Amino acid sequence: MTPETAEITFCVRGVLSPLLANVLLDEVDKELEYRGHAFVRYADDCNVYVRSRRAGARVMVLLRQLFAGLRLRVNEAKSAIDLAWNRKILGYSFWVGTGRMVKLRVAGKALDTMKDRVRHITRRTGGRSIDHVVAELRDYLPGWHNYFSLAETPGILGDLDQWIRHRLRALYLKQWKRGTTAYRELRARGASEHVAASVAANTRRWWKNASLGLHTVLTTSHFDALGLPRLRA
Repeated sequence: MTPETAEITFCVRGVLSPLLANVLLDEVDKELEYRGHAFVRYADDCNVYVRSRRAGARVMVLLRQLFAGLRLRVNEAKSAIDLAWNRKILGYSFWVGTGRMVKLRVAGKALDTMKDRVRHITRRTGGRSIDHVVAELRDYLPGWHNYFSLAETPGILGDLDQWIRHRLRALYLKQWKRGTTAYRELRARGASEHVAASVAANTRRWWKNASLGLHTVLTTSHFDALGLPRLRA
C-alpha cells in the first residue's frame, strides 16, 4: 500500500452477528478475491484497498450491486472512498513512517474512548483510595494494551503512561485536600522541605500542581510499586 492508496469502507445497514455476516457476505469476499482486491472484513464492517479514487468508485459500484443481490443495503452515512489513514477498522488506522512505510496505529476514536474510560476510573470524586483506583486500571489497561499490541506508535503509548500518572498525582492532591496534609505526606515520602512547601501552597490547583515538584516524589517507580501497568515497556 502506498501513500496514494484509497480505501473503500462499507457498512451493511442493520445489525448482523459475525457468524450471520460471514454466511451472507461470503459471496462478496469471493468476488473481491477473484478481482484481486486487498480487503479486510469483520462481520459487516469492511475496508477495501485500491490505488486510486477512480478505482474506489468502480469498486463501490460493484459492492452496491453485490449487496443488492443479497437484499442488503450499504450504509451510505458510514461508507466512503478516502485515503486509508483517514479511515479505521476494528479500532486501528494507518500512518506513514520513515521510508514511506505504512504502519498501524490506534485510531483516534478508539484512543478517545480509552481516555474517557481512564478519566472515569481516575475521577476525583467518589472517595476511593489510590489502591482501589490502581486496581481498576490494572483490570482495564492490560486488556486494552493487548488488543492494540500491533500498533507501531511507542511514543503515543509513552505519552499515555505519563498522562495516566499525572491524573493519579492530581488525585493524590485532591484526597489530601489541606496543605498541611500534603506537606506531611510529601515529607514522609522523602520530599525536600522546598518541594513539600511548594506543593502544599497550591493544593487546590490539582492538575497544574501535579506537573510541578510532585513528580519528583510520586515517581514512575512509585506507581510501578503500586502495580500500575505500563503501556510502553
